Amino acid sequence: MKHLFKGLCLSAIALGTVLGLSAPASANQELTIAHSTWVGYGPLYIARDKGFFEEEGLDVDLVVMEDVKTRMPALAAGRIDVAVTTIDTVLAFYSPEHPLSYLFALDDSRGGDGIVAGKDIKTIADLKGKSIAFTEGSVSQFFLSVLLKDAGMKLSDVNALNMSAGDAGAAFVAQKVDAAVTWEPWLTRGKDTDHGHVLVDSTKTPGLITDIMVTTNDMLEKNRPAMEGLYRAWSKAIAWQKDNVEEADEIMAKGVGGWLEDPAVFAETRAGIVFYDDAMNKTFMDPTNEGGILGTIKNAKVLGEEGGLFTIDAEPASLIAADIVK
Repeated sequence: MKHLFKGLCLSAIALGTVLGLSAPASANQELTIAHSTWVGYGPLYIARDKGFFEEEGLDVDLVVMEDVKTRMPALAAGRIDVAVTTIDTVLAFYSPEHPLSYLFALDDSRGGDGIVAGKDIKTIADLKGKSIAFTEGSVSQFFLSVLLKDAGMKLSDVNALNMSAGDAGAAFVAQKVDAAVTWEPWLTRGKDTDHGHVLVDSTKTPGLITDIMVTTNDMLEKNRPAMEGLYRAWSKAIAWQKDNVEEADEIMAKGVGGWLEDPAVFAETRAGIVFYDDAMNKTFMDPTNEGGILGTIKNAKVLGEEGGLFTIDAEPASLIAADIVK
């Protein structure tokens, strides 16, 4: 009788397969994503709270790791599955032993970062010989380096002072430095002084200060469907955010927390960035598009190698997992 019952069960399963009926769902794949406290990562919490991760068969644990020097080694060691950081930062942690792949873009600074300078400094070239404060080894240094490079200059042409973005802005307001690479609210505070103005901000450099999802090549090869599902969940979250702005700010502020836990502060900060939706990612992540991520990687590679920060033998285009956004 037991054999008859077992046979009937197997027949029923086979019939269900023929008829296209779904088998019982397997457990969702677990992914751990580490990020710092930043407005651009808010849609991850929309994807979590609105069930978009679950729809893609994912069980995502969002972990705050403020220091990139903790976050990226954790990725290489397999303690997390995916990390979020800026495009330039990834290259500093790339190695032949732990190669990395760019998955998709999250947000782009569109006015949230910039340089405040004295009113006598009217162009990037005018920074030559001036004291300028910024955080060494950060995206602020990368931003400044690219602007100087485009003006035919190098970091050695300015008097660089290493300090946090907030301290840099405060130093400029107090007239202790000639210029500062900083972000809001210090851009506005610097502009509002009698002696200062915004020399340039990130509205002039789209795609340069961009946060990206990154994983190891090993993780990507073994879990490509999960990475594709992660991207689809992100895209759903962005589409939902566009249609539900106020509720989205509440969800994102609560999720990201920290200094952004107030929805009003979150919304104000969000005004300085743009989230990457599906259409934007398809263009930006195209490895043949010099105006997209490829150009930013090339800039970061050249400047990093010239500065003795790292050496990477891999071709920039090979670091882009372009098929994830297709």
